[in-house]
Amino acid sequence: MTTTSTGTGVVRLLDLREAPLDVAEVLAAVADPTAGGLNLFVGNVRDEDHHRAVTHLDYTAHPTALDRLREVAEQVAAEFDMVALAAVHRTGHLEIGDTAVLVAASAKHRGQAYDASRAFIDRLKAGVPVWKHQVFADGQEEWVNSP
Repeated sequence: MTTTSTGTGVVRLLDLREAPLDVAEVLAAVADPTAGGLNLFVGNVRDEDHHRAVTHLDYTAHPTALDRLREVAEQVAAEFDMVALAAVHRTGHLEIGDTAVLVAASAKHRGQAYDASRAFIDRLKAGVPVWKHQVFADGQEEWVNSP
């Protein structure tokens, strides 16, 4: 189930979805003739964590996650001189190599786009209630960022 939030201002695309993520969609959301720099972060599911083999992940989002994502995006937009911001995060079951999160920022200059993109992904990971259930090859599992 998609819970897309879109806009025409600085924050142009925010979503949590079970469907695979599309880099082209996120890039199109932040494309703008006034932007001289565009930075895209792609977070993929890796095959190890803590020096242990990972088999897969499951992401669960709290019902307030999209609202919190919007708050984070608006904070980044207010702090940095941005043209556009977009972020999409997967939920549900993900295999190794799947894209888990996309964050994009465009600005008049590359430095602003880099800085905002980094702040956006860092704050998303720290403050948006999307929890990762990580399953290891040895049968152990852990929850990351859960209350």
